[in-house]
Amino acid sequence: MVAPVSDEFWRALRARHPGLREALVADARLTAAYRGERSEFRSRPDVAVQLVRLAWVSDAFAAQALYRVKAALQARGVPVLPRIAHRLAMMLAQVSIGDPVLVHPGIYILHGQVVIDGQAEIHSGVTIAPWVTIGLRAGDYQGATIERNVSIGTGAKVIGPVHVGEGATIGANAVVVDDVPPGVTVVGAPARAVARVP
Repeated sequence: MVAPVSDEFWRALRARHPGLREALVADARLTAAYRGERSEFRSRPDVAVQLVRLAWVSDAFAAQALYRVKAALQARGVPVLPRIAHRLAMMLAQVSIGDPVLVHPGIYILHGQVVIDGQAEIHSGVTIAPWVTIGLRAGDYQGATIERNVSIGTGAKVIGPVHVGEGATIGANAVVVDDVPPGVTVVGAPARAVARVP
């Protein structure tokens, strides 16, 4: 049986979450860049317009923004509203990012159908394709650490307390159950290295 997580853990985790504005702007810039759109915003009104536009054209970005709102509300101790934001993200794009997950500013979720749970940490520059699960092993609450600029392909699964090194690529439908070194491409189930980026 897993011991309950302490209030001190939650306070420490929520203190590490990025600011709402910082995270939304970084996510919007990366999303716009990957969509081949203008990713430099000219002013605060331009940022606001681009956030609304991206949320309108991308259900995944809307769900990601709702995750950011949920995390910000939880950090402020607001009751009920974080659960509503979480449910809306699941309804809009089937994106479920659990409470103990820490997502750094500037990630790109291509489309919906993404689940991230456990004590996982996702660093900046990560791209996550549809049908990806970053989840847990039975009885272990520790999740994965995904370093900067990792690409996770469609249908991939990253299971348990694995460490995925910077610049690694996880192929479509790969099942990652062991650490992935930086710059390596892994494929298969279980995932095995096929190439290293120079």
